[in-house]
Amino acid sequence: MDLRQLPALNAIKAFEAAARHESFSRAADELFVTHGAVSHQIRALEAELGVSLFARDGKRVRLTETGRRYATQVRSALMELADATRSIRAGDRERRLVISMLSSFAARWVTPRIGSFIEAHPQWDLELLTTNALTDFARDDVDVAIRFGFGKYPGLHSELLLDEIFFPACSPNFNGGKLPQTPADLAKFPLLRSDDELWRPWFDAAGLTDWPEPKRGVLYQDSSNLLQAAVDGQGVALTRRSLAMHEIAAGRLVRLFDVDGPSPWQYYFVCLPQMLETARVKAFRDWLFDEVARFRLLFDLACEAGPAASARLAAEGAMADALRVAP
Repeated sequence: MDLRQLPALNAIKAFEAAARHESFSRAADELFVTHGAVSHQIRALEAELGVSLFARDGKRVRLTETGRRYATQVRSALMELADATRSIRAGDRERRLVISMLSSFAARWVTPRIGSFIEAHPQWDLELLTTNALTDFARDDVDVAIRFGFGKYPGLHSELLLDEIFFPACSPNFNGGKLPQTPADLAKFPLLRSDDELWRPWFDAAGLTDWPEPKRGVLYQDSSNLLQAAVDGQGVALTRRSLAMHEIAAGRLVRLFDVDGPSPWQYYFVCLPQMLETARVKAFRDWLFDEVARFRLLFDLACEAGPAASARLAAEGAMADALRVAP
């Protein structure tokens, strides 16, 4: 067998994820790449194979019959490869700490902070897995999952980590610095949209009960792209506190109004009950909950200070000093 004839592994992984979700956007979130990268990989794979694996209908995709057969075989082959890799790694498994989480939470919340954990615990090899798929602890080689959901995971230890809220935010320079002063003022401005952050519940919380969900304008599939559009002054975004805090603290975003939108989902620390007794999971849990406490304080300071003051405080280290004395 000439292995040089095999398609690129990245293309195969992109195809398998897209086939499983029947969505390029969800595959991109799982693989921590852009929607365009997944689309490019799959088109290149189709060109190499000389067949259509997906039928495209506007923004929606669905597997062709050929694509469905190929996906089954590809998934089986990748599972065998994963099993082989897992068996090789088993010898050093006690040194590995494997954490699964949403890609948006990994990028905007965990990655900026994780260096302090790595520095404090060099004895463990940390692996951050980013995926929107729910971890199956009986099948997946995962120690801990951070999940955005309802917290009901039978047979697992599930602990509330961070409650979530939604609120509008925009660049301090948006509209020449003349920002909306009341929720009703939003009728005059472009509202950025996302599949994950719906405006309707926030409208209700703000007393705008007769306002419909916005249907016009760009629809962002990725929450990080939505935030970047707001930072770039493209409009007002409805964003999650966990994802927007750093931009607010740095003065790149301004929280508008003092109205919290309810979130039906919260962040949970999830693992097998017996894993709580292992040293690596204990250490990670302690570090994680300490970081959440610091996050809450920093967020409150940033919102109270406003964009200009919070950027200055961040530069001078005053916020960091405040966090060090937090209980």
